[in-house]
Amino acid sequence: MSDDGVRTVRAGRRTVRIHRPGKVLFPGGGDAGEYTKGDLVDYHRAVAPFMLPHLRGRPLMLDRRPDGIEGPAFLQKNTPDSYPDWITRAEVAKEGGTVTHTVCDDTATLPHLVDQASITLHRWLSRTDRVDRPDRLVFDLDPPDDDFEAVREAARLLADLLDELNLPSAPMTTGSRGLHVVVPLSGHHDVDDVRAFAREVAGLLAGAHPDRLTTAARKKDRGDRLYLDVQRNGYAQTAVAPYTVRALPGAPVATPLSWDQLDDPDLHARRWTVADAVEQARADPWAGLPRRGRALGPARRRLRALRD
Repeated sequence: MSDDGVRTVRAGRRTVRIHRPGKVLFPGGGDAGEYTKGDLVDYHRAVAPFMLPHLRGRPLMLDRRPDGIEGPAFLQKNTPDSYPDWITRAEVAKEGGTVTHTVCDDTATLPHLVDQASITLHRWLSRTDRVDRPDRLVFDLDPPDDDFEAVREAARLLADLLDELNLPSAPMTTGSRGLHVVVPLSGHHDVDDVRAFAREVAGLLAGAHPDRLTTAARKKDRGDRLYLDVQRNGYAQTAVAPYTVRALPGAPVATPLSWDQLDDPDLHARRWTVADAVEQARADPWAGLPRRGRALGPARRRLRALRD
């Protein structure tokens, strides 16, 4: 580190300058550890081989916290002109114009984003070459409180239904309160078809368990039931990326896990942090997912048969 408080790190084929690496972004206290910008850079360099496959070719929305998690936050979609020219950009349509999103295609982009105090990376469920054809479907299991047992039960019910539809799926802690259940798709269906299918699945499951599950978007209509949220499947909507850090005390990480790990009594939404998420990543918890996603036609026919 030089006298001006700049640390230079090697990331892939590039060298990235980290300004004020000792700046505390996550203050410690209680059971929460203290983490600096430099700590987050080290985490992202270590997790990059496991994180990048989930980021490459996808527009990002960045949750930036220049003064740490206790300071002001803002969500950044458009890529600043000050970003290095080697960082990939993607211009995509929005209502009334376009927006140029940052795309993380290489290891060096990760420490640069951390240098900009980007804590959480939210990714699109489609790729830049086909932004209206998602290749991921996400169910967000959002409990009314911190009762993770309700999340665990809902995840099992959803997994059983997806199995009946012959759709492979995988769970991921959100690093906050719930779980995401991710379904790889073929990328042949437009965003409206995917969202409509997700709504049908969630509606069928909630209808079968109305005392425990709901699809009500308004909180006042949910009561003490877990919300099956499918809104992330809309155009330009995002979901937290696997292995990204959440802006919460202790630096919890949104972490993929296997279905078997769902039975771990110590599991909760903030189970992994920057201190141990890389170890979980090395275990390759999503190894069982097929490389090619499924088309929704056969699943839609099975769903119709179950509904009828």
